[in-house]
This record gives sequence, C-alpha cells and structure tokens, in this order.
Amino acid sequence: MSTPPPAHALVATDLDGTLLRRDDTVSPRTRAALALAARAGARHLVVTGRPVPGVRRLLAGLDYRGPVVCGQGTQLYDAGTGRMIRTVTLDRTAADAALGKIEAQVGPVFAAVDQDGTDGRTLIEPGYVLPHPSLPAQRTSQRAELWSAPVIKVLVRHPRLTDDELAGAARSAVGTLASVTHSGPGTVELQPYGVDKGSGLSLAAQFLGVDARSAIAFGDMPNDLPMFRAAGHGVAMADAHPDLRAAADEVTSSNEDDGVAEVLERVFGRT
Repeated sequence: MSTPPPAHALVATDLDGTLLRRDDTVSPRTRAALALAARAGARHLVVTGRPVPGVRRLLAGLDYRGPVVCGQGTQLYDAGTGRMIRTVTLDRTAADAALGKIEAQVGPVFAAVDQDGTDGRTLIEPGYVLPHPSLPAQRTSQRAELWSAPVIKVLVRHPRLTDDELAGAARSAVGTLASVTHSGPGTVELQPYGVDKGSGLSLAAQFLGVDARSAIAFGDMPNDLPMFRAAGHGVAMADAHPDLRAAADEVTSSNEDDGVAEVLERVFGRT
C-alpha cells in the first residue's frame, strides 16, 4: 500500500528573522525539525529576499541542495547544481525614474542595488548603510554607477522616515514602474513589477511538480505576505511585523526560540 503524501508537501521558509537566528545560524532543534518534515515527504524551500551570492554559504552549511527563491522572487536558483534556473531583472531606466519619483515626494534617499547573476555584487551609493553589516557590498562614488550592470532590485533608505512610511510613500510614487516591498529593518526595496515571494514560490512549486497551496510558509515581514497568499498555510513569527501577524493563519515563537521547529514538530509528528 502506497504512503499518502504529506498534508504539506513544501515547507517554505524565509531566512532572516525566521529560519536564521541573529548570528545567521540554524539551531540544532530546527535542523532536526526540518529533517523530520523531510522524512514525512515534505521538501524544504528557502524563499528569501537575499540575492544568490548572499545565501550560498548559508545553504552549504545547511547541506541544502534544492531550488531556492532569492531576491524577493526575482531569482530561482538550483543550489545542487549551482545554476540559475530563472531570473527577472528590473529595468534600470525604470528603476532610476522610480527613485526620482520617490525623491520628488519625500526628499533625498540613499540607494543600493543587487546585481543579477550568481556572482552579482551589491553596490551601495554614498550615504547608504547596510542593514546587515556582514553582507558583502561595494561602495560607489555616485548613483549612476549603480546602473553599470543588470540589477534584480533596488534597496532604499530615508534619513528620517520610518520603513513603513517610506514603503507607503514609495508605492504611491512609483506606480507600475516597480513593486515595493518592506523586508526588514531599514530595508525597503523596489523589484520588477508583479514579482514577489508569492510568484517565486509558485514558480518553485511548479519546478518541483507540487501545488503551491500545499506549502506551509513561515515569515516575519510584509514581503512575506505574497508568499502567505500563495501558500496553503501561513505562519508568522512571534515578533513579526503587525501586518504579517494579522494575515497569518497562526503565530509561532520567535526565530530565537525555535518557532519554525515548534510548528513542524506538531505538524509532522515529533520524534
């Protein structure tokens, strides 16, 4: 008699603030819970705002060999083969115009870009401060240098506005030039219009031959909202953004307290 498929064929996890602890590690308990889900037949799918170069070391440490949704859904990468399956770039003329529209509404901002490709660089213009100092970046002398190669997204910071205020102003300013996401403290981003973690999850599910609605998804920030809508069940971390908590099917403990493991142990049967 064949074994029935698991209720959740995919375990889709954000990285920062969700699967990873503050020191960029995954706890032994969470590793064991992911292994428990795998034994039940579920695939782990990383869905992150980080570009491919910012996750390869982490994935190697997890012995993760499957597809990865990176760059807020702009990249689908195969960690097993090291090849890019699909990428969507942000038109650089549109991106520059979008920044101009934002600045016309809220005053000067500081910008950075994530370049396309498995070895794409993160470029930051003068005044931009990385929200994660450990991430590699190359400083430029002027904004025009940000557009020297194809990009997947633009990161924007404002000297006074909160992230929520900046994200709201950016959405009203850019229209269909780009999609706007808020993915973490000090991280408001512009990406190709219509591309998000939800579209990335759907593409990865198709690549794996499963239904995206079979996914149980874990996240902590508003950029995870599209992923929750695409998945069958959304789980917000305890300290998640209020908008994500309101949209979640349930709320678990924080990333520091093994919130992902807590749910997986319940869903797949603790051993």
